[in-house]
Amino acid sequence: MAKLQLLNEPDAPVLFELADCDNGMQIAFATLNVPKALNALNLDMIRLLAPQLDAWSKDDKVAIVVLKGEGEKAFCAGGDVVSLYKAMAANDGNDYVQTFFAQEYRLDYQIHTYEKPILLWGNGIIMGGGLGLMAGASHKVVTESARIAMPEITIGLYPDVGGSYFLNKMPQGVGLFLGLTGASINASDAQYVGLADHFVDADKYGELVAGLLGVDWSSTAQSNHEKLTQSLQELEQASSQPPHSALQSIQNQLNELNSLDSLQAQVDYILTLPSDDNKWLSKAQKSLKHGSALSAVLVSEQLKAGQGKSLKECFMFELGMSVQAGQSGEFQEGVRALLIDKDGTPKWQFSSVSDVTDEAVAAFLTPKWSDDTHPLADM
Repeated sequence: MAKLQLLNEPDAPVLFELADCDNGMQIAFATLNVPKALNALNLDMIRLLAPQLDAWSKDDKVAIVVLKGEGEKAFCAGGDVVSLYKAMAANDGNDYVQTFFAQEYRLDYQIHTYEKPILLWGNGIIMGGGLGLMAGASHKVVTESARIAMPEITIGLYPDVGGSYFLNKMPQGVGLFLGLTGASINASDAQYVGLADHFVDADKYGELVAGLLGVDWSSTAQSNHEKLTQSLQELEQASSQPPHSALQSIQNQLNELNSLDSLQAQVDYILTLPSDDNKWLSKAQKSLKHGSALSAVLVSEQLKAGQGKSLKECFMFELGMSVQAGQSGEFQEGVRALLIDKDGTPKWQFSSVSDVTDEAVAAFLTPKWSDDTHPLADM
């Protein structure tokens, strides 16, 4: 393995390292370094990552950036919702909630629009905020242990971090299904829906890095994108077969979702899909059945609102929804039940999607800022 030069403290929540390539260029590594918390993304990590990515983008010696998680269990198991819960419980006027989401979305957008190649090593759990980091990377690699999900319906939130944008780009009915059920998908599913580009065996990581150090990197980003793609394709061919895609096997059923005339009909349809011999689908149905009805409506509304919006517009729209989530109480209650008291019995505000009031939804969809005063207007 190459000798890496550590640029910050070894106990920092994100480690930054550089490795010298054979031709004098460098590969930069950013490693989420809170393995005990499954590398959940907190505000400190966001504030470390954003300026370092910016610095590497301007460094002519850096050819590519590798983004990964410490440990084998997770790349990133989501955003640090416990800190958000504490802020909501302290009733801090929503300052922390707005700050967290605004800075998280800026980082996600920075990755989406990064000129140099970003290789994301998607190993283990990748959920919520972790998927926000992954979705924007130019070269998304998943391994056999990848478990990807947007399970926000279980905590009274909705699939943010750009979900309004990337869920809309999935095959028919898939984005809605994943948002409503929080279903966990594997490497093949991720490739099917466009959330991953390459499948590589997890034990080939060392081989991957060694190969990248020998690449004759260019001074132009476009050329390096092509060189990285070629390296990953070669490694992919030398890897084993990816797992079976559970999503593809129900695509015909999901095609029917758009023809149904109401969200309640869509929910009922998903819940009645035969799942006796399909543990994966059965688990997805259970999450939908016990999840927040308000979240289910928000998923449907965000997908409608996201159609035709640019990526930046989607992030601006989602920030308003997320700030409202910090005020409505549903998100706070969901985190309490799942992660604080861990009683698993959230007291949701509505018992079914049909009961969700127009007023509750309007509070999420009504713009909180004008376009020029929006916190993300200058992205």
